[in-house]
Amino acid sequence: MSQTLLYKVNKTRRFDPVSEIEHVSDDSFESNVLKSEVPVLVDYWAEWCGPCKMISPILEEIAGDYDGKVKFAKLNIDENPGTPPKFGIRGIPTLMLFKNGEVEATKVGALSKSQLTAFLDSNL
Repeated sequence: MSQTLLYKVNKTRRFDPVSEIEHVSDDSFESNVLKSEVPVLVDYWAEWCGPCKMISPILEEIAGDYDGKVKFAKLNIDENPGTPPKFGIRGIPTLMLFKNGEVEATKVGALSKSQLTAFLDSNL
């Protein structure tokens, strides 16, 4: 007996949304964030941070929606201790939107998908 499997592909999203988020370091922060021609949303996080783990899948989910408008980046504060103090990071997760090398807006704490998109949309 033969069966046919039909499926629909959403062409507006990439198959692997994780690839849309770049992991930056102390060494690459200036070139990948501060010198970026498009705004960059940086997620300051750590492996041990529960709220960071909650927000990560939301960032992965919406990254494709902002393709070309915003770059998404993550910086592990434990592996990269030099950058967070330069920008006054005192708690995580901290989301910081950079435009033209300057901090445009900051949010501390886990956000829902709607809160995150509202934060981005109001600051772009």
